[in-house]
Amino acid sequence: MPPSQKRARRYDPARTRDAVLAQFGHVREAVRTLTPEQLALPTRLGDWTVRELAAHVVLAFSQAAREPERSAPAAPKPAPTLLAWPLTTAGHAERIAAGTRALAAEHPDLDALFGEAAGRFEERVPRTGDERLLPTPAGAMRLTDFLVTRAVELVVHTDDLNAATGLGIPYDRQALAACTRLLADALAEKAPGGSVEVRVPPFAVVQCVQGPKHTRGTPPNVVETDPLTWIRLATGRTEWAHALDEARVAASGERADLSALLPLMR
Repeated sequence: MPPSQKRARRYDPARTRDAVLAQFGHVREAVRTLTPEQLALPTRLGDWTVRELAAHVVLAFSQAAREPERSAPAAPKPAPTLLAWPLTTAGHAERIAAGTRALAAEHPDLDALFGEAAGRFEERVPRTGDERLLPTPAGAMRLTDFLVTRAVELVVHTDDLNAATGLGIPYDRQALAACTRLLADALAEKAPGGSVEVRVPPFAVVQCVQGPKHTRGTPPNVVETDPLTWIRLATGRTEWAHALDEARVAASGERADLSALLPLMR
């Protein structure tokens, strides 16, 4: 049974931490080459410019280096599970947008901002497993789980920056794998079942959607795509029909239409 339907997938904390730091470094190297004209370019994220998107990357990354919760609040929110996290992000969009714009306005030197964030991260986030609880708008999360969400944020927004600038920022393989796997597992969590097999080689295979369960041989309902196309579908960067038309998704079987289940996060 896929991990999303039985228990949460386990992620190696040291590899995840290093992947997050590596992806942040890729973005920093690219951002420091941008001209003022490029920083003013629009992005596919509403009215955000490239500068604001870069500032948001710093904001998302820096959250992993915050101080842990010292005591439980009077009325604590239930801690979000890692698999449920993608479904909680849309509810905090306005607050995140406000923080992003403020950070971009207050820090004209983006490279210095990236450098400060990287230093704090390396100092405060250990490579060993850490069960500290970090405060999030959705409730406190374990640091080891929260690092996986940072891999998702960094990979998704690297793709946004590439779309806006054409820079071709590389993807750390481990960060791309963590992002792909979490979003695939989140789909299986949202639509549990065994009638559709979703394949995102080389990183993830999950079964989802209620209906007749596949047990052996070739499944009757199969969806297959590459990691970046899957990530764009799962985050609303591209539409299901568009990906099918461009042959970036192969879907066979009467239950293999995932359009009603996507996107998983925004």
